[in-house]
Amino acid sequence: MSRRNKNKILVPEARQGLDQLKAKVAGTNDPEQAKYEIAKEIGVPLNNGYNGKLTSEEAGKVGGRLGGNMVKELVKMAQENLSKK
Repeated sequence: MSRRNKNKILVPEARQGLDQLKAKVAGTNDPEQAKYEIAKEIGVPLNNGYNGKLTSEEAGKVGGRLGGNMVKELVKMAQENLSKK
């Protein structure tokens, strides 16, 4: 997989909504700070800027935790939406 497409989302118009969900899951109001909040919680030394010294495992912990929690929140939202119908 090309690294250039790493952050490309399928529906570009959804970027704002995804950022808001990311911030909600991380417990912050700033979507840009979400990954740093998660990293801090789990003890991964993620900094703004260069992070070339992070291991793949450390980086995966941050992305996995954030992505996993986003999926849980989306499932919860879908269940609530279905129960209203």
